Amino acid sequence: MNASSEPACGVATMRWLGGALELIDQRYLPQRFAYIRCSNALEVAEAIRAMVVRGAPAIGCAAAFGMALEAARQAGTSRVAFDEGLEKGFSVLGASRPTAVNLFWALQRMRECWQASRSEEPPRIAALLAERALALYHADIATNLAIGRAGAALIEEGDSVMTHCNAGALATAGHGTALGVIRSARDQGKRLRVIANETRPFLQGARLTAWEMVQENIPVTLITDNMAGHLMFQGKVHKIIVGADRIAANGDAANKIGSYALAVLARYHRIPFYVAAPLSSIDLAIAEGSGIVIEERAASEVTGYGELRWAPEGVAVENPAFDITPAGLISGLITEKGVTLKPTTASIAGLFRS
Repeated sequence: MNASSEPACGVATMRWLGGALELIDQRYLPQRFAYIRCSNALEVAEAIRAMVVRGAPAIGCAAAFGMALEAARQAGTSRVAFDEGLEKGFSVLGASRPTAVNLFWALQRMRECWQASRSEEPPRIAALLAERALALYHADIATNLAIGRAGAALIEEGDSVMTHCNAGALATAGHGTALGVIRSARDQGKRLRVIANETRPFLQGARLTAWEMVQENIPVTLITDNMAGHLMFQGKVHKIIVGADRIAANGDAANKIGSYALAVLARYHRIPFYVAAPLSSIDLAIAEGSGIVIEERAASEVTGYGELRWAPEGVAVENPAFDITPAGLISGLITEKGVTLKPTTASIAGLFRS
Protein backbone atom coordinates (compact mmCIF):
# COMPACT_ATOMS: atom_id res chain seq x y z
CA MET A 1 0.00 0.00 0.00
CA ASN A 2 1.29 3.42 -0.92
CA ALA A 3 0.60 6.30 1.45
CA SER A 4 0.80 8.79 -1.38
CA SER A 5 -2.25 7.17 -3.01
CA GLU A 6 -4.45 8.70 -0.32
CA PRO A 7 -5.74 12.31 -0.38
CA ALA A 8 -2.92 14.60 0.71
CA CYS A 9 -5.25 17.07 2.50
CA GLY A 10 -3.05 19.97 1.56
CA VAL A 11 0.37 18.83 0.47
CA ALA A 12 1.91 15.35 0.71
CA THR A 13 4.56 16.04 3.35
CA MET A 14 5.70 12.42 3.14
CA ARG A 15 5.24 9.56 0.69
CA TRP A 16 5.55 5.93 1.70
CA LEU A 17 6.89 3.86 -1.18
CA GLY A 18 7.27 0.56 0.65
CA GLY A 19 11.03 0.34 0.36
CA ALA A 20 11.64 4.02 1.08
CA LEU A 21 10.16 7.11 2.69
CA GLU A 22 10.17 10.36 0.74
CA LEU A 23 10.02 13.61 2.68
CA ILE A 24 9.62 17.15 1.38
CA ASP A 25 12.87 18.90 2.25
CA GLN A 26 11.33 21.81 4.13
CA ARG A 27 14.66 23.55 4.62
CA TYR A 28 14.52 24.87 1.06
CA LEU A 29 10.88 25.88 0.70
CA PRO A 30 9.62 28.03 -0.93
CA GLN A 31 12.60 28.49 -3.25
CA ARG A 32 12.83 24.82 -4.12
CA PHE A 33 10.30 21.98 -3.83
CA ALA A 34 11.96 18.57 -3.65
CA TYR A 35 11.65 15.26 -1.85
CA ILE A 36 14.54 13.43 -0.23
CA ARG A 37 14.54 9.66 0.18
CA CYS A 38 15.22 7.77 3.41
CA SER A 39 15.77 4.03 3.51
CA ASN A 40 16.53 3.30 7.19
CA ALA A 41 16.01 4.59 10.72
CA LEU A 42 19.27 6.54 10.83
CA GLU A 43 18.44 8.49 7.69
CA VAL A 44 14.97 9.34 9.02
CA ALA A 45 16.49 10.43 12.36
CA GLU A 46 18.94 12.68 10.56
CA ALA A 47 16.07 14.18 8.54
CA ILE A 48 14.18 14.91 11.75
CA ARG A 49 17.23 16.40 13.46
CA ALA A 50 18.08 18.61 10.48
CA MET A 51 14.43 19.77 10.15
CA VAL A 52 13.94 18.28 6.72
CA VAL A 53 10.66 17.23 8.34
CA ARG A 54 9.31 19.13 11.34
CA GLY A 55 6.08 19.62 13.23
CA ALA A 56 5.16 17.21 16.02
CA PRO A 57 2.63 15.00 14.18
CA ALA A 58 4.80 14.79 11.06
CA ILE A 59 7.82 13.86 13.17
CA GLY A 60 5.81 11.07 14.78
CA CYS A 61 4.66 9.68 11.43
CA ALA A 62 8.15 9.90 9.96
CA ALA A 63 9.61 8.05 12.96
CA ALA A 64 7.03 5.28 12.59
CA PHE A 65 7.98 4.84 8.94
CA GLY A 66 11.65 4.93 9.99
CA MET A 67 11.06 1.89 12.18
CA ALA A 68 9.21 0.14 9.36
CA LEU A 69 12.18 0.79 7.08
CA GLU A 70 14.63 -0.51 9.66
CA ALA A 71 12.58 -3.67 10.17
CA ALA A 72 12.51 -4.29 6.41
CA ARG A 73 16.27 -3.71 6.23
CA GLN A 74 16.90 -6.23 9.02
CA ALA A 75 14.28 -8.77 7.91
CA GLY A 76 16.78 -11.12 6.27
CA THR A 77 19.06 -11.35 9.30
CA SER A 78 18.99 -13.71 12.28
CA ARG A 79 16.43 -13.14 15.01
CA VAL A 80 19.11 -11.81 17.35
CA ALA A 81 20.44 -9.38 14.74
CA PHE A 82 16.89 -8.34 13.84
CA ASP A 83 16.03 -7.52 17.44
CA GLU A 84 19.30 -5.66 17.95
CA GLY A 85 18.72 -3.68 14.76
CA LEU A 86 15.26 -2.63 15.87
CA GLU A 87 16.52 -1.54 19.29
CA LYS A 88 19.16 0.61 17.61
CA GLY A 89 16.49 2.08 15.38
CA PHE A 90 14.31 3.01 18.35
CA SER A 91 17.34 4.54 20.07
CA VAL A 92 18.54 6.69 17.17
CA LEU A 93 15.03 7.95 16.37
CA GLY A 94 14.25 8.66 20.01
CA ALA A 95 17.35 10.84 20.26
CA SER A 96 16.55 12.93 17.17
CA ARG A 97 14.60 15.76 18.88
CA PRO A 98 13.56 16.08 22.54
CA THR A 99 10.44 18.26 22.76
CA ALA A 100 7.82 16.87 20.36
CA VAL A 101 6.01 14.17 22.34
CA ASN A 102 4.43 12.72 19.17
CA LEU A 103 7.86 11.29 18.33
CA PHE A 104 7.90 9.17 21.47
CA TRP A 105 4.18 8.39 21.22
CA ALA A 106 4.62 6.99 17.70
CA LEU A 107 7.71 5.00 18.66
CA GLN A 108 5.79 3.47 21.57
CA ARG A 109 2.99 2.42 19.19
CA MET A 110 5.60 0.78 16.97
CA ARG A 111 7.25 -0.94 19.92
CA GLU A 112 3.89 -2.30 21.06
CA CYS A 113 3.32 -3.73 17.58
CA TRP A 114 6.76 -5.35 17.65
CA GLN A 115 6.21 -6.83 21.11
CA ALA A 116 2.82 -8.22 20.13
CA SER A 117 4.31 -9.99 17.10
CA ARG A 118 7.43 -11.46 18.73
CA SER A 119 6.27 -15.01 17.94
CA GLU A 120 6.40 -14.24 14.20
CA GLU A 121 9.42 -14.45 11.92
CA PRO A 122 11.29 -11.20 11.07
CA PRO A 123 9.78 -10.76 7.56
CA ARG A 124 6.28 -11.01 8.98
CA ILE A 125 7.12 -8.61 11.82
CA ALA A 126 8.52 -6.16 9.27
CA ALA A 127 5.26 -6.34 7.31
CA LEU A 128 3.21 -5.75 10.46
CA LEU A 129 5.33 -2.74 11.40
CA ALA A 130 4.81 -1.27 7.93
CA GLU A 131 1.07 -1.75 8.33
CA ARG A 132 1.15 -0.05 11.75
CA ALA A 133 3.13 2.92 10.39
CA LEU A 134 0.61 3.36 7.58
CA ALA A 135 -2.25 3.13 10.06
CA LEU A 136 -0.68 5.89 12.18
CA TYR A 137 -0.23 8.02 9.05
CA HIS A 138 -3.87 7.68 7.98
CA ALA A 139 -5.08 8.15 11.56
CA ASP A 140 -3.19 11.43 11.76
CA ILE A 141 -4.98 12.75 8.68
CA ALA A 142 -8.35 11.72 10.15
CA THR A 143 -7.43 13.36 13.46
CA ASN A 144 -6.45 16.61 11.76
CA LEU A 145 -9.70 16.68 9.81
CA ALA A 146 -11.59 16.27 13.10
CA ILE A 147 -9.54 19.07 14.70
CA GLY A 148 -10.35 21.24 11.70
CA ARG A 149 -14.07 20.60 11.98
CA ALA A 150 -14.09 21.33 15.71
CA GLY A 151 -12.05 24.50 15.40
CA ALA A 152 -13.90 25.87 12.38
CA ALA A 153 -16.90 26.50 14.61
CA LEU A 154 -14.82 29.14 16.41
CA ILE A 155 -14.14 31.09 13.20
CA GLU A 156 -16.56 33.83 12.25
CA GLU A 157 -17.19 35.30 8.82
CA GLY A 158 -14.49 37.85 8.00
CA ASP A 159 -12.10 36.87 10.80
CA SER A 160 -8.41 37.68 10.61
CA VAL A 161 -6.63 34.76 12.26
CA MET A 162 -3.03 35.09 13.40
CA THR A 163 -0.85 32.00 13.51
CA HIS A 164 2.74 31.35 14.51
CA CYS A 165 5.24 28.91 13.03
CA ASN A 166 3.73 26.25 10.75
CA ALA A 167 1.01 23.94 12.00
CA GLY A 168 -0.28 23.02 8.58
CA ALA A 169 -0.14 20.07 6.23
CA LEU A 170 3.65 20.36 6.23
CA ALA A 171 3.70 19.74 9.99
CA THR A 172 1.42 16.69 9.87
CA ALA A 173 0.46 13.79 7.64
CA GLY A 174 -2.03 16.15 6.01
CA HIS A 175 -4.52 19.02 6.51
CA GLY A 176 -2.78 20.40 9.60
CA THR A 177 -3.81 21.40 13.12
CA ALA A 178 -3.92 25.21 13.41
CA LEU A 179 -3.99 25.61 9.64
CA GLY A 180 -6.37 22.66 9.49
CA VAL A 181 -8.88 24.81 11.40
CA ILE A 182 -8.39 27.56 8.82
CA ARG A 183 -8.73 25.11 5.90
CA SER A 184 -11.90 23.64 7.35
CA ALA A 185 -13.43 27.09 7.95
CA ARG A 186 -12.61 28.02 4.36
CA ASP A 187 -14.16 24.78 3.13
CA GLN A 188 -17.35 25.68 5.01
CA GLY A 189 -17.55 28.83 2.91
CA LYS A 190 -16.36 31.31 5.54
CA ARG A 191 -14.35 34.29 4.33
CA LEU A 192 -11.25 34.80 6.42
CA ARG A 193 -7.65 35.81 6.13
CA VAL A 194 -4.48 34.61 7.81
CA ILE A 195 -1.83 36.74 9.45
CA ALA A 196 1.36 34.68 9.41
CA ASN A 197 4.13 35.65 11.80
CA GLU A 198 7.48 35.03 10.12
CA THR A 199 8.67 32.98 13.14
CA ARG A 200 12.29 33.78 13.75
CA PRO A 201 14.82 32.30 13.64
CA PHE A 202 13.93 29.42 11.27
CA LEU A 203 11.20 31.38 9.45
CA GLN A 204 8.60 28.62 9.36
CA GLY A 205 5.82 31.17 9.09
CA ALA A 206 7.42 33.09 6.23
CA ARG A 207 8.67 30.07 4.33
CA LEU A 208 6.07 27.40 5.05
CA THR A 209 2.77 28.80 6.34
CA ALA A 210 2.73 31.61 3.78
CA TRP A 211 3.60 29.08 1.05
CA GLU A 212 0.79 26.72 2.04
CA MET A 213 -1.78 29.51 2.10
CA VAL A 214 -0.66 30.89 -1.26
CA GLN A 215 -0.90 27.40 -2.78
CA GLU A 216 -4.54 27.19 -1.71
CA ASN A 217 -5.51 30.80 -2.46
CA ILE A 218 -6.31 31.52 1.18
CA PRO A 219 -5.64 35.25 1.77
CA VAL A 220 -2.48 35.61 3.87
CA THR A 221 -0.49 38.57 5.14
CA LEU A 222 3.08 38.04 6.32
CA ILE A 223 4.43 40.11 9.20
CA THR A 224 7.60 40.09 11.26
CA ASP A 225 7.18 38.72 14.76
CA ASN A 226 7.63 42.09 16.43
CA MET A 227 4.66 43.55 14.50
CA ALA A 228 2.12 41.25 16.17
CA GLY A 229 1.30 43.53 19.12
CA HIS A 230 0.90 46.54 16.85
CA LEU A 231 -1.69 44.73 14.71
CA MET A 232 -3.55 43.59 17.81
CA PHE A 233 -3.63 47.16 19.11
CA GLN A 234 -5.09 48.29 15.78
CA GLY A 235 -7.89 45.74 16.03
CA LYS A 236 -6.68 43.78 13.00
CA VAL A 237 -6.47 40.40 14.79
CA HIS A 238 -9.65 38.56 15.78
CA LYS A 239 -8.31 35.13 16.77
CA ILE A 240 -4.91 33.53 17.36
CA ILE A 241 -4.50 29.80 16.69
CA VAL A 242 -1.21 27.95 17.16
CA GLY A 243 -0.15 24.32 17.31
CA ALA A 244 1.77 22.53 20.05
CA ASP A 245 4.67 20.11 20.29
CA ARG A 246 3.84 18.93 23.80
CA ILE A 247 1.04 19.78 26.23
CA ALA A 248 1.37 19.03 29.94
CA ALA A 249 -1.41 17.39 31.95
CA ASN A 250 -2.53 20.79 33.29
CA GLY A 251 -2.78 22.36 29.80
CA ASP A 252 0.53 24.25 29.69
CA ALA A 253 1.60 24.11 26.05
CA ALA A 254 5.06 24.00 24.48
CA ASN A 255 5.05 25.55 21.03
CA LYS A 256 7.48 27.43 18.80
CA ILE A 257 9.39 30.16 20.57
CA GLY A 258 7.35 33.36 20.59
CA SER A 259 4.01 31.70 21.30
CA TYR A 260 4.09 32.71 24.97
CA ALA A 261 4.58 36.38 24.07
CA LEU A 262 1.62 36.20 21.70
CA ALA A 263 -0.55 34.71 24.44
CA VAL A 264 0.38 37.52 26.83
CA LEU A 265 -0.41 40.14 24.17
CA ALA A 266 -3.66 38.37 23.33
CA ARG A 267 -4.77 38.46 26.98
CA TYR A 268 -4.10 42.21 27.20
CA HIS A 269 -6.02 42.87 23.97
CA ARG A 270 -8.83 40.42 24.85
CA ILE A 271 -8.21 38.29 21.79
CA PRO A 272 -8.95 34.52 22.02
CA PHE A 273 -5.78 32.42 21.98
CA TYR A 274 -6.35 28.81 20.92
CA VAL A 275 -4.04 25.80 20.77
CA ALA A 276 -4.88 23.15 18.15
CA ALA A 277 -3.27 19.76 18.70
CA PRO A 278 -4.09 16.04 18.71
CA LEU A 279 -4.45 14.07 21.93
CA SER A 280 -1.13 12.42 21.05
CA SER A 281 0.54 15.78 21.80
CA ILE A 282 -0.74 15.69 25.39
CA ASP A 283 1.74 14.17 27.83
CA LEU A 284 -0.15 13.16 30.94
CA ALA A 285 3.12 12.04 32.53
CA ILE A 286 4.21 15.68 32.83
CA ALA A 287 2.16 17.59 35.39
CA GLU A 288 2.99 21.10 34.19
CA GLY A 289 4.98 22.96 31.59
CA SER A 290 8.10 23.35 33.72
CA GLY A 291 8.72 19.63 33.23
CA ILE A 292 8.90 19.87 29.43
CA VAL A 293 12.40 19.67 27.96
CA ILE A 294 13.07 22.67 25.71
CA GLU A 295 15.34 21.99 22.77
CA GLU A 296 18.26 24.40 22.34
CA ARG A 297 19.29 24.72 18.69
CA ALA A 298 22.44 25.91 16.95
CA ALA A 299 23.60 29.50 17.34
CA SER A 300 24.02 29.73 13.57
CA GLU A 301 20.22 29.88 13.16
CA VAL A 302 20.24 33.22 15.00
CA THR A 303 23.46 34.77 13.72
CA GLY A 304 22.51 34.42 10.05
CA TYR A 305 20.60 32.43 7.48
CA GLY A 306 22.09 30.15 4.87
CA GLU A 307 25.47 31.54 3.88
CA LEU A 308 24.63 35.06 5.06
CA ARG A 309 25.86 36.12 8.50
CA TRP A 310 24.66 39.35 10.10
CA ALA A 311 25.86 38.99 13.71
CA PRO A 312 29.46 39.62 14.80
CA GLU A 313 31.80 36.75 15.54
CA GLY A 314 32.08 36.07 19.26
CA VAL A 315 28.56 37.14 20.26
CA ALA A 316 26.80 34.90 22.79
CA VAL A 317 23.57 33.32 21.54
CA GLU A 318 20.58 31.62 23.11
CA ASN A 319 18.32 29.73 20.72
CA PRO A 320 15.53 27.82 22.50
CA ALA A 321 13.27 26.27 19.89
CA PHE A 322 10.14 26.40 22.07
CA ASP A 323 8.57 28.23 24.98
CA ILE A 324 5.77 27.37 27.40
CA THR A 325 2.38 29.06 27.34
CA PRO A 326 0.65 28.62 30.73
CA ALA A 327 -2.80 27.06 30.56
CA GLY A 328 -4.25 30.19 32.17
CA LEU A 329 -3.50 32.13 28.98
CA ILE A 330 -5.10 29.56 26.66
CA SER A 331 -8.73 30.31 25.71
CA GLY A 332 -9.32 26.81 24.42
CA LEU A 333 -7.67 23.58 23.39
CA ILE A 334 -8.85 22.24 20.02
CA THR A 335 -8.46 18.47 19.67
CA GLU A 336 -10.13 15.68 17.73
CA LYS A 337 -12.50 15.37 20.70
CA GLY A 338 -13.73 18.95 20.27
CA VAL A 339 -12.95 22.29 21.91
CA THR A 340 -12.04 22.38 25.60
CA LEU A 341 -12.40 25.95 26.85
CA LYS A 342 -10.00 27.17 29.54
CA PRO A 343 -8.24 23.79 29.84
CA THR A 344 -7.48 22.39 33.28
CA THR A 345 -5.99 19.17 34.58
CA ALA A 346 -9.49 17.77 35.14
CA SER A 347 -10.90 18.74 31.74
CA ILE A 348 -7.84 17.39 29.92
CA ALA A 349 -8.01 14.09 31.81
CA GLY A 350 -11.65 13.88 30.75
CA LEU A 351 -10.63 13.94 27.09
CA PHE A 352 -8.99 10.55 27.54
CA ARG A 353 -12.06 9.06 29.22
CA SER A 354 -14.64 10.17 26.69
